[in-house]
Amino acid sequence: MPSLAAISKIDFPFKTDQQDVKEYAKKLFAVSFPEVERMLSTFDHTEIATRNLCKPLDYYSQVHTFQDQNLEYIRLTLEYSIDAIEKCISSAQINKDDITDIIFVSTTGLATPSMDALIINKMRLNQHINHMAVFGLGCGGGVSGYAKACTLAKANNDAVVLLVTAELCSLTFLRDDFSKSNFIGASLFADGVAACLIMGDNHTKIENEITFVDNQSKLYFDTLDIMGWDFGNNGFKVLFSSGIPSIIAQNVRNDATSFLAKNQLELADIKNFIFHPGGKKVLTAYQEALAIEGDFLKTTREIMQGYGNMSSSTVLYVLEKFFSEGFENGYGLMMSMGPGFSCEMVLLQMRK
Repeated sequence: MPSLAAISKIDFPFKTDQQDVKEYAKKLFAVSFPEVERMLSTFDHTEIATRNLCKPLDYYSQVHTFQDQNLEYIRLTLEYSIDAIEKCISSAQINKDDITDIIFVSTTGLATPSMDALIINKMRLNQHINHMAVFGLGCGGGVSGYAKACTLAKANNDAVVLLVTAELCSLTFLRDDFSKSNFIGASLFADGVAACLIMGDNHTKIENEITFVDNQSKLYFDTLDIMGWDFGNNGFKVLFSSGIPSIIAQNVRNDATSFLAKNQLELADIKNFIFHPGGKKVLTAYQEALAIEGDFLKTTREIMQGYGNMSSSTVLYVLEKFFSEGFENGYGLMMSMGPGFSCEMVLLQMRK
């Protein structure tokens, strides 16, 4: 089965303390947002300590056109995606020409030609590489992208599939939007770029082996307004409902157990939980619904505390932490929720 050969993440040079972001938001919103004092506690309740930001705080105090923000998205995404890819290539000890497929996942900017094409051109990758750009999956994109990469590697035993997720959420911040959703977004979202290489069976396995077993997607009917973007003249306006944790609480246990049952497994068989941390309330919903003993979301929580919510990239930061710092022998379950409203899962076999 397809295996993970290398994975890398980006720590941006402007990683910022959450309390500094809080004070900055207070200054930005104070004049035009009468609820600012009452809402500031939102920053503390996230349990985020530092935010991974691609720009210094001063950048966000200025009004930027959508065109300007999107041009920065393209420039920075290309730069840091290549950085993450080169780390993967070096770690896996392969030649860049060995890459047979590339999947690029993002929901925080637009580019045509797509970012995968820009990466291929800039890096001078194989001109015949199969490439795919996936837009609109939001926080669910990391797990979904991983599943798609493994599907390609499963179909071709010689495949070397490159998956890149890039989310510059902070560049979607609307300086003149004083809505509650924009304020909450300012307390939670951050920037992340991650890359991984997934190989087919004909390639040599590495010592710490993480192999793909199965995946499942589920879209919940009549939940289209739960999460997404409202596209306006000024750019991307974040939309998310306070009902997200309750949807998770009502569905996640049945979704996980039914998925595992198809593979003759139970929740007790899962040793490594690689979940996307949507926020404190989402993590609480996971914990209460799954009712698993111990702090099974410890690694997920640590990534949220250290980086913030980086949309689709976040779950790959969690996976990278397992990959680089160690995991328990046994099965792993990747999970994330995204617009639709949807649930994405991947089952992994993890061996030291």
